Amino acid sequence: MKITGVRTIVVNAEMRNWVFVKVETSEPGLYGWGECSLEWKTRSVAGAVDDFAPMIVGEDPTRIEHLYQKMYRQSFWRTGVIGLSAISGIEQACWDILGKSLNQPVYKLLGGAVRDRVRMYTHLGGGDMRAVYESQQSPDPNVFVDRALEVIAKGYTAVKVLITPPTETLNSIAAYKYSEKMMGALRSAVGDDVDIMVDCHGRHSLANAVEFCRVLAPYRPYFIEEPVPPENVDVMAEIRRASPVPIATGERLVTRYEFRPIFEKLACHVIQPDLCHCGGLWEAKKIAAMAETYTMGVAPHNPLGPVANAAALHFDLSTPNFLIQEDMLADVPWRWDVVKHSLKSEAGFWLPTEAPGLGIDIDETAAAKHPFKQEVLHSTTVRAHDGAILDW
Repeated sequence: MKITGVRTIVVNAEMRNWVFVKVETSEPGLYGWGECSLEWKTRSVAGAVDDFAPMIVGEDPTRIEHLYQKMYRQSFWRTGVIGLSAISGIEQACWDILGKSLNQPVYKLLGGAVRDRVRMYTHLGGGDMRAVYESQQSPDPNVFVDRALEVIAKGYTAVKVLITPPTETLNSIAAYKYSEKMMGALRSAVGDDVDIMVDCHGRHSLANAVEFCRVLAPYRPYFIEEPVPPENVDVMAEIRRASPVPIATGERLVTRYEFRPIFEKLACHVIQPDLCHCGGLWEAKKIAAMAETYTMGVAPHNPLGPVANAAALHFDLSTPNFLIQEDMLADVPWRWDVVKHSLKSEAGFWLPTEAPGLGIDIDETAAAKHPFKQEVLHSTTVRAHDGAILDW
C-alpha cells in the first residue's frame, strides 16, 4: 500500500476555518482524514500540507513514525506551529488509514483503553473583553452564568471561561475586581460539584498573573490556564511556585522539545498539547509520557473541528495521565453534517467507539457548502489605553 495523494479541504466555521487533510492510498476506497486547523493561518497551513505531500507520496502510510521523521527532519529548517500543524493533520490521517486497514479503532493501536470513558468540558467564551478593558466596566455576570447552566444541563461537570481581561504590565484594581465578580457569580451558580477552569490567553505579566491566581483562589478553580505567554518558561515556573491554584499550559508548544523545559523546571501542574499542532497523536503520546514522569496531568487543548474531537478521544482513552478533554460542540449547528461519525457522549463524557480508524468521515459535498472565508481580524484586535497592542 502506498500514499497516492495528499490534499486539504477547508471549511469555514465562522470563528475559524477548519482544515481537514485527506491522505489517499493505492488500496481502492482506503483513505484517511486528519485535521490541522490553525486559527488565522489557514492558507499557510494548507500550503504547508502541499509542501509536505511530495515527501510522502509513494510511501507506506502505515509507517507513521518513519513519515513523521521524514517530514520533520528532512525539512532541514525546524518547523514551527504552521509546519507542525500540517504534519499533525497528515499523521492523524495515517493513523486513520492504519486503523481502517486493520479494522481496529485507533486507541487500540495506541496501547488500548486505560479508562472506560473520557471526561469533557466546554469553553463558555469570554464576552466582549475588549469593551470590558476599554471601559473598565463589568458586564452582567449572568452572561457567563446562563451559558454555564445551559452546558451543565447537558451533563457536563466542568466548564472553562475567559474572565481575566487584557492587561498591561501592571493592572489597576478594576481588572481584579472584574475577574473576582465573574468567578464568584459562576461558583455561586454552579456549586461545588462543577469544576471551573480559567483561561488567560497568556495575557499577563508575572505580577498580574500571580495576583489573578490569588484573587481567584477562594473560588477553587480547577486550574488557571496559560497565565503568561509561552516564550519564557522561567516566568511560568515562577508563577507555578507562587500560585495557590494549579497552573496549566502548553497549547502553543509543539513537539516534545518545546515541552522539555516545562518539565525540567516544573513550570506547571497540567500540560495541554494540541493534537492538531504539537506533531500529531504519536508525538502527543511521547509528550504525555514525559509528563507522567513528572506526575503532571494532560488536558489536551481543542477548540477546533470535529476531526480534532475524534482524534482527541483516541488519545484520551489510551493515555494514563489524561485528566480532562476540551471539546468544541457549539460553534456551528451543522458541524456533524460535514463530519459523519460514530462518537457517542453521555452525561458529559465521551464513550469508546469500536469503529475502525478514527471513526469519522467527511461529507465533501456538505463541506463544499462552507468554503473558506477570511476571518475578520481587526474586530479582535485588543489595545491598551494608549493604543498599544496587547495579547489577545
